Amino acid sequence: MPVGVRLMQKVSSTRTFAKVAPHFIPAMDRAVHRLTRGKVLLSAQMLPGLILTAKGAKSGQPRVTPLACMPEPAGTWLLIGSNFGRDGHPAWTGNLLKHPDVEVSWRGETIPVRAELLAGEERAAAWRAALGFWPPYATYQARVEREIRLFRLTRR
Repeated sequence: MPVGVRLMQKVSSTRTFAKVAPHFIPAMDRAVHRLTRGKVLLSAQMLPGLILTAKGAKSGQPRVTPLACMPEPAGTWLLIGSNFGRDGHPAWTGNLLKHPDVEVSWRGETIPVRAELLAGEERAAAWRAALGFWPPYATYQARVEREIRLFRLTRR
């Protein structure tokens, strides 16, 4: 594993990162994504990323959220609602629960997908895969009492 990735995993596991990152990473990603017409996400230099467009659970208005994702061999994506190990589920997970038919921007392509909240053995297998993909998720889960939500996105 490259030194930069190991360093980023260590940094991203800190409480300071959990406090600061949610304020600057999404804003930076949205700006770069817009400037490059959907071709680049800066955070995707460390982890694959996509832009999720979902209806707000309460407002019904479009909500655009840059997210790290785990591409799966079947052409699906796994989204991990870690919220950087902070209390409370991230808002985008509530949006997916209420409005599972969403769109993602993946490598410059807009793709309609359906989100499925994983449970049981399917969730357990996906969680093991996520930990192998990005070990800091274990640190995030250890910090919170809630079970981190995992969603699988499948093309519609």
